[in-house]
Amino acid sequence: MILAGDVGGTKTNLALYRKEATGLSRVRMSTYPSREYPGLEAILREFLSDGSPIERACVGVAGPVVDGRCRLTNLDWAVEETSLRRSSGAREAYLVNDLQAMASAVPFLTPGALAPLKAGKADPRGNSAILAAGTGLGEGFLIGTCGGFVPLASEGGHVDFAPRDEREMRLHAYLRGLYGRVSVERVLSGPGLRDVHRFLRETEGVAEPVEVAEEVLGGDPQRAIVRYGLSGASPACAEALRMFSSLYGAEAGNLALQYLATGGVYLGGGIAPAILPALREDEFLSSFLDKGRMQELLRRVPVFVLLDPTIPLLGAAHYAAGSGVLSPPGGAP
Repeated sequence: MILAGDVGGTKTNLALYRKEATGLSRVRMSTYPSREYPGLEAILREFLSDGSPIERACVGVAGPVVDGRCRLTNLDWAVEETSLRRSSGAREAYLVNDLQAMASAVPFLTPGALAPLKAGKADPRGNSAILAAGTGLGEGFLIGTCGGFVPLASEGGHVDFAPRDEREMRLHAYLRGLYGRVSVERVLSGPGLRDVHRFLRETEGVAEPVEVAEEVLGGDPQRAIVRYGLSGASPACAEALRMFSSLYGAEAGNLALQYLATGGVYLGGGIAPAILPALREDEFLSSFLDKGRMQELLRRVPVFVLLDPTIPLLGAAHYAAGSGVLSPPGGAP
């Protein structure tokens, strides 16, 4: 039995998987509100209270893992690999970055778990890049080797945001006034979508119906921006989605070049599935390909949206099963 976990600032998902001849099958899964618990150990005690014997365990956490320890970026928890091993009773236990866990699922995904954004000719043993905009921006990658795939972590969401045109320069100046330093995560995340919308309203003067503006100022501005942006009921919300999609495409193209992701680029997190119609418009693809002399290389790279929110759990389970080296029967999808 394999214990898999996905720990974030809002919720913690845990699942048990059984290793079978045809692959991994999920036995059960539970979701816990992270902030209602003092730490991961308390959740593990509750989840494993039935006495399920655990052979291996892997938990993905939203933050950098150094020397088997992580202090989460958006939650006041410290999680340690030694504590995970002790709490689960597992013979082998791994603490990895959440995008490293997500990347570990890529070679095992079925077509139904993916929404294609861009066709291409994937190298079945090539590298893959994964980026996930949600509460923050996570980035990771999967390296193809002769012995299988190796998932690696990154904190690339915290690199500098580089504007590409005059309007993005104004956006950068607007965000610098709010936060000082401006990382990519400041524009490609849920809070980033909210701030792009605020910039368009306050600095660019893009119009918005009064009733929409009132709802956007409420408790869930991102959801309102997505709803009114996709429906076209608000010019400001629609333009925010277009600008966000363009920024997403640019960063996806950057990762494809940085990691030479000939195996494909995968968009995870909660935002990409929610704005899928906007991502399928021209802004994302144009920005993805707008890389000068590397445009022809990027034309070969397929891009997918990950649709199943439990993919990080599947990845963590495969990471544990393979001790960090992934050996699927074929290449990545």
